[in-house]
Amino acid sequence: MSLSRRELLEYSALLAACGGAPRMTAPAKPKTILILGGTGFLGPQLVEAAKARGHTLTLFNRGKTRPHLFPEIEKLHGDRDGHLEALVGRKWDAVVDTSGFVPRIARMSAELLAPNVGHYLFISTISVYADPLPLGSDEGAPLAKADDPTSEDVKRYYGALKALCEEEVEKAFPGRATKIRPGLIVGPGDPTDRFTYWPARLLRGGEVLAPGDGKDAVQFIDVRDLAEWVIACVDGGTVGTYNAVGPEGELQMSTFLDACKTAAGKEASFTWVDAKWLEAEKVAPWSDMPVWVPSEPDSVGFTHIRADRAKAKGLRFRPLGETCLATVEWWQSLPEERRGEMRAGISAEREAELLAKWKAR
Repeated sequence: MSLSRRELLEYSALLAACGGAPRMTAPAKPKTILILGGTGFLGPQLVEAAKARGHTLTLFNRGKTRPHLFPEIEKLHGDRDGHLEALVGRKWDAVVDTSGFVPRIARMSAELLAPNVGHYLFISTISVYADPLPLGSDEGAPLAKADDPTSEDVKRYYGALKALCEEEVEKAFPGRATKIRPGLIVGPGDPTDRFTYWPARLLRGGEVLAPGDGKDAVQFIDVRDLAEWVIACVDGGTVGTYNAVGPEGELQMSTFLDACKTAAGKEASFTWVDAKWLEAEKVAPWSDMPVWVPSEPDSVGFTHIRADRAKAKGLRFRPLGETCLATVEWWQSLPEERRGEMRAGISAEREAELLAKWKAR
C-alpha cells in the first residue's frame, strides 16, 4: 500500500528526529578512514555515516568542491594525478575511493597507500559490465573493454576504465580490496538531476509525459543507503566485489512515478507514450527520460541486475517514498536559479510539444 503525502511527511519528520534512517550500532572499535574525495555527492553521506559510528576521518581532495564542508575534519589537499605528497607516510585502517576513474591514477593511490592501509574500498559502477548484459546478471557477468586500451577518455570508456581501476586496486591490495558497483545513485544532493527530474516534474503537476507502458523495471540506490553500507563494510572488513542496486524487489516505472507524485503532493496525470514512438522522436531513454530504460533485449539486463551478495552482507534499502520525499524537500530548498537549470530530462516546452504530437498521431 502506498503512503499518502501526509503519512510521508510524518515519516520524514520521524526520520529527521531520529537522525535519518535507522543505523547500525557503533562498531566495537572505531577506525581511521581516509576518503579520496568526500565533498561531492556520495562523499558527504559517507562522512555522516562514518561520524555517526565514531570513526576518525581524513579527506583528501583538491579543495575546490565545497571546501567549507566539515571544518572539524582533517583535510589534506593534493591531486590524484601525481600530487599525492600529503598521503606519504600516513597510516589509516581503511581508504574509501570515491574519485577513481582512470586506471593509471587509481594505481598511483593504491600502490602508495598499500603498505600503510589495511583495507581499500573502491566505488565502481554497474557500467563495468559489457553490453548487452544478460537478464538477471550478477558480479560474474562479462566486463566492458575499451577499443583502445591506452585511452583515458572517461566519457567514451567510462565502464571499461572503471573495470581496469578495479584490477589495479586488487593488484595493490590482494585479498584486502572491496569493489562496490552501484547503479544509479539518487536522493538529496544529486548534482546530475538524473533522478530528481521526476520529483521536480511532479511538483509542476498537470499532464506528465511518461515513457513506455509503465511496466519497465527501474533500479537505483539511495545515496544514504549506499553510504551506510560502505561504512558497514569498513566496520566488518568486508572484501570482494558487490553490486549495490535496489530496491529489494522489482520496481516498475509506474510505481516509481506514483511515489514521486505522492511525494510532490500535486494533481497530476500520466500519459504513457510508446517507446518506439519516443525513439522516432529522438527522445532518448536515461537522458531525456531519466531512470527509464525500455525492456528491450539489448538493454533490459541493466534494470535486472542481482545484488544478492551485497544484501547477504547487510545492504538494506529505505522505502521508496522516503527517497522521493527527501528529494522533493531538498529540491525545494535550492535557490530558484538552480531549480531553473534542470540538468537532465526534457523541458516543459518539449514535453508539451511531444504530448500534442502523440495525441494527434
